[in-house]
Amino acid sequence: MSTAAFPAAVTARRAPAIALDRVAKSYPGGVRALDDVSLTVEHGTFLAVMGPSGSGKSTLMHCAAGLDSPTAGSVRIDGHEISGLNETRRTELRRERVGFVFQAYNLIPSLSVEDNITLPLRLAGRRPDRDWLRTLTERVGLADRLAHRPAELSGGQQQRAAVVRALAAKPAVVFADEPTGALDLRSAHQVLDLLRALVDDLGQTVVMVTHDPAAAARAHRVLVMADGRVVEALERPSAPQLADRLVTLGER
Repeated sequence: MSTAAFPAAVTARRAPAIALDRVAKSYPGGVRALDDVSLTVEHGTFLAVMGPSGSGKSTLMHCAAGLDSPTAGSVRIDGHEISGLNETRRTELRRERVGFVFQAYNLIPSLSVEDNITLPLRLAGRRPDRDWLRTLTERVGLADRLAHRPAELSGGQQQRAAVVRALAAKPAVVFADEPTGALDLRSAHQVLDLLRALVDDLGQTVVMVTHDPAAAARAHRVLVMADGRVVEALERPSAPQLADRLVTLGER
């Protein structure tokens, strides 16, 4: 964690970026996607969540990010309870405290890179922090591409623009859902390097959902899920360790 971004005295007083307490999520027909999940994500950490298809990892992200409401349990983002909020208030809190990066870049083709990056802020009625955006675009190597349209960028550059867009509002946490799934190997490595650097150098908090052991191994900590539960929490595991663990779960 970057102590420059979050001095120890300040970090000690701050609520966790994400805190889930006994969260469950059920769907009609008795399908239980999450089963009594509790976890805490401190600021300035990089957490990966992985597991086989149907393990509940995407549902976990949706509930933790306020995209969906749990059936039971408590969800807090940066100390703010969200599980009892209506959709309007959840939307407001997401705009203020949560950033998203998805497998699809979701950039608007007719807008410049700069306008794509600042669009969520403008929709929320907020002025962009130009110094912060300059820092981010320089960090990701897009400072000279801001006037370009998305089609003029490579896939890796478009995903880096999506990362900057997610960070533009200075969120408490960024959720990344399979962020390298549509990229070639070189671009995927660049995006993962970027996410890790944002955590280590700028104190950002990132929660990444992925099926890729090599991607998950870039995180500080990895949660392995199966049948709606967290079955293991691993500190700095290797990609082979994670791949073997997924094979074991598949044999259950």
